[in-house]
Amino acid sequence: MSAQWTGALKSAAFFAYADNYLIDVKFGIIMDVEASRAIRQAEVGASQTMLVRTQECFGIRPQWLVGDTAYGSAPNLDWLVNTQGIAPHVPVIDKSQREDGTFSRENFIYDEARDCYVCPAGKTLTTTGHIRNDDLLGYLASVHDCRGCPLKPNCCPKTPQRKVLRSIYEPARDVARMLAKTEAFAQSRRDRKKVEMLFAHLKRGTGAR
Repeated sequence: MSAQWTGALKSAAFFAYADNYLIDVKFGIIMDVEASRAIRQAEVGASQTMLVRTQECFGIRPQWLVGDTAYGSAPNLDWLVNTQGIAPHVPVIDKSQREDGTFSRENFIYDEARDCYVCPAGKTLTTTGHIRNDDLLGYLASVHDCRGCPLKPNCCPKTPQRKVLRSIYEPARDVARMLAKTEAFAQSRRDRKKVEMLFAHLKRGTGAR
């Protein structure tokens, strides 16, 4: 493992590792620690290592895992839900929201039976099944449908047809989105703040920086 430059403290960059902790938030107990490079992908890998190791060492596997958005990538959510059977109390990383006032992906309805999206005008967007960027499927509307559509200015004003991207791990992302609306999710977020405060006390009171 190699230390690398990081600007995590929003100051001058410096060489560092990241310390990753797996904590029982109910009792404030550190279950495992794993050092990693100071990048998001490495932190996610460290969390998976700690979960597996804790189960192997102590026979303990959590029913749910709380973490910040760094752990909300599609592959990690899929690993938690479908490989480990752990409920992710983690915000989903989602960059599908558009800022220009045009329709976002949430305005399109996914038809699981037909594996297609239905646009606000009732037309379908289909996919060839080609996976790009490791986990994304592109769903395209027909140029003919888009050309004469009265909603085109609100949908794809600068392109001849509309495209919607969908992760192959979208079912796991949907699970995380559903959990985010529950009281259990809200409680786990409150519990996590208590743990963060313990670390703040350690840094402030004992100089454990």
